[in-house]
Amino acid sequence: MMRQALRALVSASVLSAGLLLTATLPLHAAQKAARPAGHPPGVAIASAHALATDAGMEMIRAGGNAFDAAVAVSATLAVVEPISSGIGGGGFFLLHDAKSGKDVFVDARETAVAASTPAAYLDDKGELNRDRATNGPWSAGIPGLPAALVHVSGKYGRLPLKTTLAPAIRIAREGFEVYPRLERGYGSRREVMERYRGTREVFLADGSPLKAGEILKQPDLARTLELLADKGFDGFYHGEVAAKLLAAVKEEGGQWRADELAGYRVKEREPLHFQYRDWTVTTAPPPSSGGVALAEMLQMLSGWDLSKLDQAHRTHLITEAMRRAFRDRTIYLGDPDFVKMPLARLTSVDYAAGLRATIHPEKATPSDLLPGQPAPLEDDETTHFSIIDAAGNRVSTTQTVNLLYGSGMVAPGTGVLLNNEMDDFALRPGTPNAFGVMGFAANAPAAGKRMLSSMTPSFIESKDKLAVIGAPGGSRIITEVLLGILGYDAGLGAQEVAALPRIHHQWMPDVISAEKGTLDAQTVTALEAMGHKVNAGENTWGNLQTVSWDKRSNVLEAGTDPRNPVGKGAVEGR
Repeated sequence: MMRQALRALVSASVLSAGLLLTATLPLHAAQKAARPAGHPPGVAIASAHALATDAGMEMIRAGGNAFDAAVAVSATLAVVEPISSGIGGGGFFLLHDAKSGKDVFVDARETAVAASTPAAYLDDKGELNRDRATNGPWSAGIPGLPAALVHVSGKYGRLPLKTTLAPAIRIAREGFEVYPRLERGYGSRREVMERYRGTREVFLADGSPLKAGEILKQPDLARTLELLADKGFDGFYHGEVAAKLLAAVKEEGGQWRADELAGYRVKEREPLHFQYRDWTVTTAPPPSSGGVALAEMLQMLSGWDLSKLDQAHRTHLITEAMRRAFRDRTIYLGDPDFVKMPLARLTSVDYAAGLRATIHPEKATPSDLLPGQPAPLEDDETTHFSIIDAAGNRVSTTQTVNLLYGSGMVAPGTGVLLNNEMDDFALRPGTPNAFGVMGFAANAPAAGKRMLSSMTPSFIESKDKLAVIGAPGGSRIITEVLLGILGYDAGLGAQEVAALPRIHHQWMPDVISAEKGTLDAQTVTALEAMGHKVNAGENTWGNLQTVSWDKRSNVLEAGTDPRNPVGKGAVEGR
């Protein structure tokens, strides 16, 4: 029942939004049930741009593995999606090494500099200076993505960086076709971006703003990527590029130090693991909030058979679980190197059972009745890609510069567009950030600290199926991944999961957000009768990318979000 209802919603939502499944893939004919296959029959990659997916496949054909493909996809997205990510930003790489069976979480989140104290972001009235928090050098943390490319390539890949970065370097130098989302995003950020000399040199090179169909060339970025390929970590964090980054930040009034840039390091962390029904979920630990929130939501929802509920009650329970998880996100989570968090308790089945008991099956819980201070406890502006290779290695990566075009500031001579991730800190406790998410002391900035993130790269695996999943979307990343996992659990395929219509609740503000066409009038009326506030007419959001392997039929599938016409999923045998 739930599977049929979800498939009907997928069809209705896609048609009502005028969207096309641009990355529909030819699949093998269904096979009779058999023993699960030992290895995937080939390679599957899904990313937000066709050039990035092609770059990943190029590495596979060159003899590389999923990790080499990930470096190529990541770097290429950094070139063709400046609106969403770049080497001036950061990200999380969730890796599974098939040979050792080990899962590892590579944390390449940006870090705060010493000058970025909370006081630096307040105006003369003591209010948050939103412009400083989201635009220009003060909004930028030390980038982590270049270090991640070097780390993943050197420790897990087979191919040299000069090979894996070659597609990105080529595309940066020769250019790519501007697509409508880049043009629209530039229009919305134009006033900010044109403040900065380096940004004007890249995005106004011909004297006029980006237009869809034009070719965007980034020769300075190509040079920076060449230095990274040639010198590794030192090619970005020392020497020529580092000097230009530091000079650019100083020129615009910011305060970075050379030792802060040179001292950046990625960190390998143990992923979170938990069970949801027949699935083992492997996901992001702090400084991502996504994995903890997923564990809370899914373990709360495991107490109900969602397939037997009508849409109103299913939506009610899902959003009540979202509400409680986001409340805990706000209060408890931060950088694990700075904050002691009760992770064992927050992710336990007992804690989820306690939260579940507070959910009334017929009534909404007003968010202001959930306390906004810690209770006693014992303890479109991002991009994502997913990869499985023929050896069973897998990668789930989410990377970002935060808001559209990050800080808006390109460091002259580098092509590097800096992030504006400082807004993800609780710069003024209790004041929402650009995504409407609040934070408190656990997520306050400090020198070297990593800001809390919603990025939720994940693996899910049952006896018969494996999926790699993740999405962009600010605070809505977490709920996109949640709905995708529920879709897989209901029996949907990868493309159906990527196309699923979306709902969201994040504790504050106290409202259910839904894409237009997701909730019918009868469902909205029923939810409002329960006490929910509902906005059922929102524009589409997110850009989910997922790949799956059906072990019984030995079929790979790649699913790319139909909301994104330049995305591409690809499956190839080996």
